[in-house]
Amino acid sequence: MAKAPPIAPMEQFLVHPIVKFAPIQIGGFTLDMSITNATLAMGFAALVICGFLAVAARREIVPGRLQSLAESLFDLIDATLVGPIMGHAGRPYVPFVFSIFMVVLVMNMMGLVLAFGNLAHQSWTFTATAQLAVTATLAIVTFLTVVAIGFIKNGLGLFRLFTPSGLPWYMLLMVAPLEFLSFMIRPVTLAMRLFGNMIGGHVVMYMFASFIVGLGVFGLQGGIAYLAFAGSGVSLALVVALTGLELIVAFLQAFVFAALATVYLNDVVNLGHGH
Repeated sequence: MAKAPPIAPMEQFLVHPIVKFAPIQIGGFTLDMSITNATLAMGFAALVICGFLAVAARREIVPGRLQSLAESLFDLIDATLVGPIMGHAGRPYVPFVFSIFMVVLVMNMMGLVLAFGNLAHQSWTFTATAQLAVTATLAIVTFLTVVAIGFIKNGLGLFRLFTPSGLPWYMLLMVAPLEFLSFMIRPVTLAMRLFGNMIGGHVVMYMFASFIVGLGVFGLQGGIAYLAFAGSGVSLALVVALTGLELIVAFLQAFVFAALATVYLNDVVNLGHGH
């Protein structure tokens, strides 16, 4: 039976199965291994990243377009983020930050390109980074990595992160809890920032794209309804402009996510001293 066409902008973010499998019972838990539009989008993003880097990593003396693009993206993370923020101590963490950047960037870009499938009622299209569960997972992985590295490098000295030097003890009683709360809320802000920007942009684009079709169909009725074609044209122009803006936002959100991950790593790697 054909799937009913979406009737609201938010329906493009619903998770539903593409290929269903029988649930697996493990103790008192039920494990559903069905392939959903979310897992399909994330799996395809992983294949795109691996394929792109495999093709680009040829180390040609005269690099081609893909190799130049890959080197530019890596240099963006290495020379623009990790190097200036963390110094020489940040070199071992460049692959991690670059991986986070590429995962967010590709899922953002794919979500934008494939979002037009929602207007054609395609059930497989999905924007993974417009799901809070996905952005929260990325944020938690980043946060736990930072905490683990912090304890490995500093041991219990990591708690000095919450006690700024030079403050009297009575000020530390007030500052330390606030610093700890600020530290613990980092994954929340990481997840919400990416989630909010991606879901907001897609909803606005969907609404204006719907106006193109709706006003165009209304204009076909003739008479004064022909004026609706003007509104349809304006909506088309806005969708084109919003698409360009969303491409920029998709890149900037990946860059911001990587930049914040670098700042958090710097706090624990260069704890108590500059680089």
